[in-house]
Amino acid sequence: MEYELKRIHEASIRILWETGFNVHRQEIVKVLRKNGVKVEGSIAFFTEDQIMSSIAQAPKSFTLYARNPKHNMLINRENIWFAAGYGCTSIIDRDGSRRSADYADYIKFAKLVHQSDTFSINGGILVQPSDLQPEIGMPMMMLAAMIHSDKCLMGIPGLEKKVDLCMNMAAVLYGGDEAFREKPHLLTLINTASPLHLGNIGADTLVACARYRQPVIIAPGPMAGATGPVTIAGNLAVGNAEALAAIAAAQMLCPGIPVIYGLNPTTMNMRSGAVSIGSPLNALQMVYSARLAKAYNLPNRCGGTLTDAKFVGAQSGYESMMSMMSTLAEKTSFVLHSAGILDSYASMSFEKFISDLEVISMAKRFMGRLDVTDTAIPVDEISRIGIGGEYLTSEHTYENCRKTAWHSQVGINKVLENNQDSLSLYELNIQKQMEEMLEAYKRPKLDEELLLELRRYLEVELGIGKELLKKKQALFT
Repeated sequence: MEYELKRIHEASIRILWETGFNVHRQEIVKVLRKNGVKVEGSIAFFTEDQIMSSIAQAPKSFTLYARNPKHNMLINRENIWFAAGYGCTSIIDRDGSRRSADYADYIKFAKLVHQSDTFSINGGILVQPSDLQPEIGMPMMMLAAMIHSDKCLMGIPGLEKKVDLCMNMAAVLYGGDEAFREKPHLLTLINTASPLHLGNIGADTLVACARYRQPVIIAPGPMAGATGPVTIAGNLAVGNAEALAAIAAAQMLCPGIPVIYGLNPTTMNMRSGAVSIGSPLNALQMVYSARLAKAYNLPNRCGGTLTDAKFVGAQSGYESMMSMMSTLAEKTSFVLHSAGILDSYASMSFEKFISDLEVISMAKRFMGRLDVTDTAIPVDEISRIGIGGEYLTSEHTYENCRKTAWHSQVGINKVLENNQDSLSLYELNIQKQMEEMLEAYKRPKLDEELLLELRRYLEVELGIGKELLKKKQALFT
């Protein structure tokens, strides 16, 4: 694979010098020129030295700090961190019907994410609430995540004023503007616009994050056959070029700003024109994305429990497991879309969320190292029991059975009785697991003065009236 990675890198460097990278933000263009980058209009042309020297300034690892220190995340090439689904506008319900996501769905997902030990980060665009006006959607999502969880926080990309507003909210939460800038607290996803373009939202978000020294995920997502070459290597070369250019720009804006290499390419179904994230070609591209990041000595983001399926079933299961196994095998630093995704990033599902927690648990157990201590290989006990004996009643089994076995939370692995319907029982298990998590949820403590300050900030900055906040009373209960 080393040869293939070298070829992709060389192609990306050639693309950046011969074709260039379009940047829709004069502030970034000025900084690029100041650092010796050739710019014609809004098109930047990078040399390999400019790219590699800039990337070298990005930290190899960094800590993302949570309100509750036990959830702090050391992001590097060894640890693997999971985040839930992100960006979907729709919910696919238990019966397979589709509806627009709303603010209540966002809060419900925030509670489930907080309650699950799988996640150390919450927030971002868990879903996009259709019942909130666009101008208040971002801060209201931020507020929900801040109130309902004390884990690390995902930011939300947008135009500069909106990102600034969210940054200021986070500054209130973390002790003021100066304290907020001192440490990484808010991790924000920045998508480039393939091919070879950093649009208004991406550029504005990058500038705002650089101003507050908050970490970013640079996440190109070229679609092979649509916004990237139909060949997988060609698609990777374009996406890698975008990632390198945007990371270099980030370092020129704010040297040393923490960056996660987040190339997340997809493929297009050439029969239908739809994006495909459940195919083996998608998983293969994730492997190369992870290895490119490793070659650049950067933490990376890719993967998840990805599927093109429209409902929770066999297809969603086998596609999600393939994607997650590929992700864990490459020790992906940060795994977005880890739980809940259906329909090629278009929808979230509460049932899929619970099912995916099981997929992650299984995959992590499979990827774990084998215990070969004397306790795990009890030669004396084997000799004592001898040929033809049994281990069910042995002391060794009694002492180790709970530590050794892996137990399913929702899957069915028992003998069914009285013609039980296995599908109905599986769905019942999912509902039971979700209900238990929500019943056990307790909102983490948040200083009442901080809460009032956040509410006053929204009222003053956005004119969000008390009546609307009262209508969304679920936030404060």
